[in-house]
Amino acid sequence: MFTKKIFRKLRNATLLTASSLLVLFSLSCGTDEQLTWHGQIEGELFPVVLLLDWTPNTNHAGIYIAAQKGWYEEEGIDLTILDYAGEPTQLVGAGEAHFGISNAESVIPARAQGIPVISIATIITKNTSSLLSLQEEGITRPRDLEGKSYGGWGGALETQIVEELVRCDGGDPKKVKFTEVGNVDYLVGMERDQYDFVWIFDAWDGIRYSEVEEKDISTLAFRDYEQCIPNWYTPIIITNQTLIKEYPGLIKAFMKATARGYEFAIENPEQAANILLTSVPELDKDLVHGSARWLANFYATDGDWGSQKLKVWQEFELFLREAGLTSKKIDASEAFTNEFIP
Repeated sequence: MFTKKIFRKLRNATLLTASSLLVLFSLSCGTDEQLTWHGQIEGELFPVVLLLDWTPNTNHAGIYIAAQKGWYEEEGIDLTILDYAGEPTQLVGAGEAHFGISNAESVIPARAQGIPVISIATIITKNTSSLLSLQEEGITRPRDLEGKSYGGWGGALETQIVEELVRCDGGDPKKVKFTEVGNVDYLVGMERDQYDFVWIFDAWDGIRYSEVEEKDISTLAFRDYEQCIPNWYTPIIITNQTLIKEYPGLIKAFMKATARGYEFAIENPEQAANILLTSVPELDKDLVHGSARWLANFYATDGDWGSQKLKVWQEFELFLREAGLTSKKIDASEAFTNEFIP
């Protein structure tokens, strides 16, 4: 059974607290009766582990809202939220966590490798990434990136997206220089002329630089160039197909509470920010409030919160494959499900 797997990798990753280790131990060592979904054990909560895709931020607000308001407990779930300095697709696919925050660019190649992960909701409907530069660089459209230097993580998708944007706008992508800089304060590097533009997430660094630090910046939003590059879902909530098969009631209950949290964040962004700050007080207050207000308009721009479209998955899967970023075609309809959206 899924929940009898040993959580050795997570223990070795040193990301667990003592209390969360106890949760995972109970999952891996319980009896069949104890591992039955909570509805069959009166009055007991079912321990569930969710891995974040990095440190807590406003993308995760709905989850923290639902947790703080007791909505997971109402559904019979004892939720443990764990920071994870990485991408949790492999761990969720291996059955070492129940849920994770991921993205389509990780799920598609994982499924091509036979890893049984599946997206059960998109947190944001449209891709909210942008290319950021200082206004003094004069970058107002993709072909202006010719002769400029990109500072990033050095990933293949980064290169492909930048080159495709430049090519689509009539520029020469070979004239763009790529510099690997890792996890740094991007603005500092641009101000020191180490590189000219970077990839940011509008709801976080976009708000930080424009509203909190009030810098003179320019952005090229990916969502404005869907004639050149496809939209794709990021971040998303993933689970394991085996868990869906064995515990569909758990998935349904988890999603009921989670959707309730994000619907609250859409309707009450200031309160959502305060709740997140209560849960994670070390976050910047102004940044969290600005980000929460901004995201309230993007969590659900195309129907109900969490709902995903087959066309979006198909177009992005094809983009990755044609770019040589994946080598095996997958059935995009099996990469996601809307079955558990309330």
